[in-house]
Amino acid sequence: MTDQSAPPPVATAQARSRIEWVDTDAAGIYHNSTVTRLVESVEAQLVRERGLDGYFPVAPRVRFEADFEAPLYFGQEVTTTLSVTNLGRSSMTFEFEVWGEEFEGAPRARAARGRYVTVHLDRSGPGPARSTPWPPDWVERLTRR
Repeated sequence: MTDQSAPPPVATAQARSRIEWVDTDAAGIYHNSTVTRLVESVEAQLVRERGLDGYFPVAPRVRFEADFEAPLYFGQEVTTTLSVTNLGRSSMTFEFEVWGEEFEGAPRARAARGRYVTVHLDRSGPGPARSTPWPPDWVERLTRR
């Protein structure tokens, strides 16, 4: 999904999984919300791999967009790739692709692609949480090659 002239991603993670019955309608075709579950699972993997303890409670999504390009079916294997494409002072942009692997004679196809933005919040004081810079150790762990 990233432009060929764009800088390389800050960090990337990938996972293989399978579309389960709970992910589908009665016809066995995935719900669009399944994409969010797949992507968040890979985000959790990336956060664990990079040692960003306490990330999820302080990094809500403030924007999420997806293009749905092909159906996925019950039992089909999928590959989800997630990349941090921009690490700002207090925000982070992710791009993702979800690919349906070969299934019942149909070729591998991209099922969805999109992007979303999270913002780091300071929730330590009274009142509403405020945007605050990412902790320096998180920035170091995310940008480590």
